Amino acid sequence: MPFQFEKGEILLINKPYTWTSFDVVGKMRSVIRQTTGIRKIKIGHAGTLDPLATGLLILCTGKFTKRIEEFQGLEKEYTGTFFLGATTPSFDLETKPEGILPVGHITPEVILDTAKQLTGTFDQVPPLFSARWIDGKRAYTYARQEINREIQARQVTVSAFGITRIDIPEVDFRIVCSKGTYIRSLARDFGEIMSCGAHLIALCRTRIGAYYLRDAYEIKDLEEQIRTETPC
Repeated sequence: MPFQFEKGEILLINKPYTWTSFDVVGKMRSVIRQTTGIRKIKIGHAGTLDPLATGLLILCTGKFTKRIEEFQGLEKEYTGTFFLGATTPSFDLETKPEGILPVGHITPEVILDTAKQLTGTFDQVPPLFSARWIDGKRAYTYARQEINREIQARQVTVSAFGITRIDIPEVDFRIVCSKGTYIRSLARDFGEIMSCGAHLIALCRTRIGAYYLRDAYEIKDLEEQIRTETPC
């Protein structure tokens, strides 16, 4: 059945590395316009992924854009890797490492205990390198100008924090969490608790509610399917 973009579609996409979530929205808007002749199409994403993250991004089109807030509120699941022994201003690889610290005291038992400490409901301070609004500007605008601004903590819930590989200085994880949880902030907190510093070096969103990455399109494959299913 042909896509019904104006009536509403839910598109599951595997966001490529270095693409912003808005890059994906712009690309799909362009594809829809070119293939269907629809000049004005509502389209938006339901939950930002950082450029250096990959994984599941939900796009809504047409009348289904009214459901974006519904999808944003769903539980999320991520896998990824922390690097121990160094911090970065952005808590990931967007900025260069600083604050190099020893990791000789870190054992698997310490790592597992730290994950337990970061499981549950607690207040989390988002990264300044984030899309949070501060006085009418995105927080990252201040961060990239090296202007330090206070950013308010928000309550989040981490319902599962599993450690899947330990190869110090790298630690792989699986995290299930609520809306608004920043995995980069968990990397910061993870390193602070162990007094060794840490930052995020890989992140993939594998699930949003009942929607899974395994069911998502690669962008090129979705583009080809849209072209194939659109009547000439």
